[in-house]
Amino acid sequence: MTISSSLNAGVAGLNANATRLATIADNIANSGTYGYKRASAEFESMVITNGARAGVYSAGGVRASTSRLIDERGALVGTANALDLAISGRGMLPVTQSVSVGTQGDQPLMMTTTGAFRPDAEGVLRTDSGLVLLGWPANADGTIPTNARDTLGGLRPVVINANQQAGDPTTVMSLGVNLPATQTQAGATGGPLPLSVEYFGNLGTSESLDVSFTPIVPATGASNSWTMEIRDSAQGGAVIGEYTLTFDTTRGAGGTLASVTTMSGGAYNAADGTLALTVAGGPLTVTIGRTGDPNGLTQLSDTFSPTAISKDGSPVGNLTAVEVDENGFISATYDTGFIRRIYQIPLVDVPNPNGLLALNNQTFQVSPQSGSFFLWDAGDGPTGAVVGFAREGSTTDVAAELTALIQTQRAYSSNAKVIQTVDEMLQETTNIIR
Repeated sequence: MTISSSLNAGVAGLNANATRLATIADNIANSGTYGYKRASAEFESMVITNGARAGVYSAGGVRASTSRLIDERGALVGTANALDLAISGRGMLPVTQSVSVGTQGDQPLMMTTTGAFRPDAEGVLRTDSGLVLLGWPANADGTIPTNARDTLGGLRPVVINANQQAGDPTTVMSLGVNLPATQTQAGATGGPLPLSVEYFGNLGTSESLDVSFTPIVPATGASNSWTMEIRDSAQGGAVIGEYTLTFDTTRGAGGTLASVTTMSGGAYNAADGTLALTVAGGPLTVTIGRTGDPNGLTQLSDTFSPTAISKDGSPVGNLTAVEVDENGFISATYDTGFIRRIYQIPLVDVPNPNGLLALNNQTFQVSPQSGSFFLWDAGDGPTGAVVGFAREGSTTDVAAELTALIQTQRAYSSNAKVIQTVDEMLQETTNIIR
């Protein structure tokens, strides 16, 4: 019985070391594989108690258990592609197989820590191995809608259309203009001073606000007042706002707005110095400055000069670049300078990453051992940041694996020697009866 148990223990040792050799071979073979998580073999002894007081011992042997160390993170390697993605910290990118895209129902969730994504013929971001990146689509204004964090319902394949065009309508404008104080004095000519400011409509068309400043000329002295009239070219030159502007003449605030009186059109908000205008495409907020603000409309000296005019929006432009920031937001840049947020990539996390089910192409799926997944905003909770222009390297340490390979070879040889010795002892036992 004791000799037989020794033979069984030797065979178990061979099997266990063969398993360990397989993990070492896999790790070394994938030492250059991006996103590879190394496998580990752990040995567990098997104890069989049989007549300990009688001096009889039965060898139980050993068994090997393998695991994938998914929580280990490889070094980040810089690349030249903006859509090469990696995670600096905990969390994984949500992906699915390309064969699942377009099928009915939710896409089966898979996750990976890194990927080299490129648009295919239909603009879908995918890797060469067929992994499709999933994300939450943004609204037309670039905001991300509220989505459930424990379900895949809101996730969609990320689509980048290289021929996509987009315009950005103007919604905010700021006017910094100096009006000549001499024009409001008695005897001045009193002619209107014109100003035309371009803005962009909802369809990317170029429109203009035509603003005229007409001084109020008194019979004597100086009125320091103007009539400002605003017309919209998109409405055939219709007046959308008319105001009386009065400027301060005191030493401390001389030349700044003292009051704004609304004659018609959008109201003046004294708290933030804005006019609530309505152009053909919708509301337009125009900042002319608060009372006493030297950065808005002013009346100084004898020159009419636009000093600072700014606005948002842009004409229709062609897509030139797509990048992902550290928070997982995918932004498209157009040749007009317009930047629009189009997707958000959440990061997937589970309570026990090492319990995930490992699949091909460095992908993983949830299992009973891993626990349920949760979709985090990158950088929130336990998750790290999304890094573009980067790939995660393999977690294999070749030097450590080669050292383990030598140890495994010696252990395998030793177990084979045990079997050889048992065979010789059994042969001696057989020779007794001759």
